[in-house]
Amino acid sequence: MGLIASAIVYLAKPAPRTRAQLVEALLSYFVLFAIGITYFYNFVMHVFFGEMSARFIGWADTPFQTELGFASLGFAAVGFLAFRGDRSMRVAAIVGVSFFLLGAAGVHIYEMITAHNFAPGNAGIIFWTDILVPAIGFGPPVSAGPYSKQKRGHHGRLNEICVAIRQPRADTTAF
Repeated sequence: MGLIASAIVYLAKPAPRTRAQLVEALLSYFVLFAIGITYFYNFVMHVFFGEMSARFIGWADTPFQTELGFASLGFAAVGFLAFRGDRSMRVAAIVGVSFFLLGAAGVHIYEMITAHNFAPGNAGIIFWTDILVPAIGFGPPVSAGPYSKQKRGHHGRLNEICVAIRQPRADTTAF
């Protein structure tokens, strides 16, 4: 759905369309669907249907289901904010979720090896999305290349301020 939404938004832009516009459309809708909506759904499933979610993963139902649900709500909130934010906010949303997902993939592998847990929620589509979402998520930011100073906006000014603070002033006297 994110690809369809990206295509609609990109094609609705007046010609000539740029590669940067395409990357921003892909990235923003990836963050909306793969992080915002998906993690809101994850929140609902783990908080309100924790027992069913645990069974699907092949685990016992514990209070951890609720904790995971609220962590997912946090990721969802960041995803929704990043959808309307700038590129740096979108990349930050992807970084946070990627650490979680790649860690979860490691746990799934451990469970497959040590507990022979091949439940659909441990070794099926969830395992593969834990790997593919970070891999796909970093595609648009990497293909867009580095920020220029103009694109950084206030970040470029912030760097100038930090440099100015670190440099001693010539008109100060020692005490």
